[in-house]
Amino acid sequence: MKQLIFLVLVVSLFAGCQSVNQSARTVDDFNFGWKFHLGDEVDAYKLEYDSKDWRNAQLPHDWSVEHSFTQENTGGATAFLPAGIGWYRKSFAMPVAATNKITRIEFDGVYTNSEVWINGHYLGKRPFGYAPFAYDLTAYLNYGDVKNVIAVKVDRSAYLDSRWYPGSGIYRNVKLVTSGKVHIPQWGTQITTPNVSTDKAKVHIVTDVKNDLEEEKLIVLKTTVYFQNKEIGGQETALSISGNGSQKVNQKIEVLSPNLWDTQNPNLYRLVSEVIVDKNTIDEVSNTFGIRSFKFDKDSGFYLNGTNMLLKGVCLHHDGGMVGAAVPRGVWERRLKTLKEAGCNAIRTAHNPASSEFLDICDEMGFLVQEEAFDEWQNPKDKRNNYNQEAEEDVTKGYTNSFEEWAERDIKSMVKRDQNHPSIIMWSIGNEIEWTFPNYGDATGYWGKNKVGDVNYYWDEPPFSVEKIRSNFQNHPQGKYQVAETARNLSKWVKEVDLSRPVTANLVIPSVSNFSGYADALDVVGLSYRQAVYDYCKKNYPDKVFLGTENWTRWHEWKPVVEKKFISGIFLWTGINYMGESRAWPKRGSSSGLLDFAGFKKPSYQMFKTLWNDEPQVYIATQLVSKSPYKWDAKLHLLVEKEKDWASHQKWGWQEVNEHWNYSIDDSIAVEVYTNQEKIELFLNDKSMGIQSLASNEDHIIKFMIPYEKGKLTAKAVDGTESYSIQTAKEVQKLELLADQEEVLANSYDVIHYTLQLTDKNGIPVRNQELKVEFEITGPARLLGVDNGSSSSVQDYQTNTITTANGKCLLILQSTFEKGTIKVKAKAKELSSPELEVLVN
Repeated sequence: MKQLIFLVLVVSLFAGCQSVNQSARTVDDFNFGWKFHLGDEVDAYKLEYDSKDWRNAQLPHDWSVEHSFTQENTGGATAFLPAGIGWYRKSFAMPVAATNKITRIEFDGVYTNSEVWINGHYLGKRPFGYAPFAYDLTAYLNYGDVKNVIAVKVDRSAYLDSRWYPGSGIYRNVKLVTSGKVHIPQWGTQITTPNVSTDKAKVHIVTDVKNDLEEEKLIVLKTTVYFQNKEIGGQETALSISGNGSQKVNQKIEVLSPNLWDTQNPNLYRLVSEVIVDKNTIDEVSNTFGIRSFKFDKDSGFYLNGTNMLLKGVCLHHDGGMVGAAVPRGVWERRLKTLKEAGCNAIRTAHNPASSEFLDICDEMGFLVQEEAFDEWQNPKDKRNNYNQEAEEDVTKGYTNSFEEWAERDIKSMVKRDQNHPSIIMWSIGNEIEWTFPNYGDATGYWGKNKVGDVNYYWDEPPFSVEKIRSNFQNHPQGKYQVAETARNLSKWVKEVDLSRPVTANLVIPSVSNFSGYADALDVVGLSYRQAVYDYCKKNYPDKVFLGTENWTRWHEWKPVVEKKFISGIFLWTGINYMGESRAWPKRGSSSGLLDFAGFKKPSYQMFKTLWNDEPQVYIATQLVSKSPYKWDAKLHLLVEKEKDWASHQKWGWQEVNEHWNYSIDDSIAVEVYTNQEKIELFLNDKSMGIQSLASNEDHIIKFMIPYEKGKLTAKAVDGTESYSIQTAKEVQKLELLADQEEVLANSYDVIHYTLQLTDKNGIPVRNQELKVEFEITGPARLLGVDNGSSSSVQDYQTNTITTANGKCLLILQSTFEKGTIKVKAKAKELSSPELEVLVN
């Protein structure tokens, strides 16, 4: 999707800013013209500091992915990439016309422990790396020809401060906002749709208006609603605001025959708020919103616009593979589009607030979002214990040290910034918090001194009665902090900002949390890998709403959702492979995703595509029987599990399978067919290998065992036309290079994804041979990186060479401000691809 906003951007050579709006309010894109230095410089905040030798940097910027993977001063928890301390500086000019106005700088996220100065004046700090924040620059600015200097220090010297890859630097967008002194402050417009039907909807708007002048002002707040640039309603309210005062203005606008927002038709409206003084508009703010209603019912699940539906969700961390945490819009669009094609309709932002831009995309594409605030509260999750890392305690220190002081501000910042996104249907206050409080785990009977026999936490209901667990919990030392008390505070702070959405959390020990007071602070109780206790929870706590908020990518996690109306859906762990949470070198991250690090589809993706789609689906994966989880049962004439209950007890990831048909003659091959069709017939070189039904396979995977023979393997639906084939590939003879764009804008934002697939001379994909590929790149492009998708790859990202995995790799380029033609060619050994051209306008 092209960002039309950039058609009107003007580059300022001195300021490095791009003006987004030249009306009463100016919003300048502040991502350009920065200087960056890796390492601490104690005087870098000073106005007169000379940074001419620093390198140029475009924001968003993540310095960690610019480096090689290493085991020196890194760890698997954060993807074996270096951290440290970094400084950013930017010189800019302010027009004389802004002298009597208010100017602030808005950061959407800086990881982490940021401190900001303007012209040598200290503005403040923000410990939480995912919090959006702003500073008022007005009192310290120079206007006209005298330059201003903004300096930002980012301290991520604690390189194991997270359980996943967080990135390093100013990794999200920055804006400079100038408005009149009578204005709408940041996040000052709240839009809700409390009454919705297909006939009409009531849009309720609450607008903060602030007067920073000494004298009282009479103003008119004019609010107008647009749909597809057509005005459909509005309201004007006159009011008087005292000097240095502020007021909240309530307005209601009725929309007839509204175009409702949903997952299939994500219709968006635009609301424009104007502050008018003496008939002149002195401030103007535009907000996008959607008209929709939703609810969770304790017995029948989730409803969107009155229609009962299942949440087919995935959890996502915030990195984008090779681009790290500084993810361009186009990278997210490609990834989310692929998930959408599988039937995914919901996202949990695990385990932190997402970027504003990410949520814009969710609004536009029709994803339902659970936005999460925190992974840790007061007690830390020690990364050394989780990931077998030898490191000093100080390098694992993270947000828990700041939680007590900053939690209220940070969670309210998240809610205020994101409250108008129609995609968001839940606020999550925490992820698996109970692990860090011993009195929770020790009470259950699953662990510690109270453990009962071989009871398994993941597959068994609690071995004790509710009364026994309650007694164990109450008799255990409680510790300094109380989960229930903190949960009540967090929930209260959320609802002080927004009452239109439920509060949830991802509970990992619900057998305690449901009675301890923790669950009572929630409107929706999220369950983490606890499908074994769905019925237990419903039986013992029938008035609570339950939801699967973290689940394995397996059929046994989706099956209860289909069978139990009171479970609204699940969020798979995860939608996409992510960096971090590695326990061994060389492995850069978790391979639990439906998509790999490069955004390529994995076998688990194909499985869930069959579960989440009504359209006919058939897919084939293969493996040597000796390497598969199956064995041949001669009596049943079927492949059966080598280990009892293997399929129903699978956790993270997917069994090792191949998506090719290349083995040795007469090898015994296990063929897995993922489908939503009732019966499948397998053909090898047009000869039937038999028919099997989906109903006879409890793991929802149809399995055949056949001797390998070169040729073509086809799985075909018996009662339909849907089929899927794979063929034996010969030696690599071609490099098939494809680009996902033919034309991009010269805005220094748009991206092009180049996918390379090795093929034989007949164009059959070769997925069992690997080559080192070199990309030749000319034209106005910035190299963002290369990737092959494999979790065990620790090749550099920002290079033009990469060794393929499964015969595939990815190159991402980004446009610059220069117009022209980008030309890309791939080479490997004596092979060369055709040259692809992408026009940059």
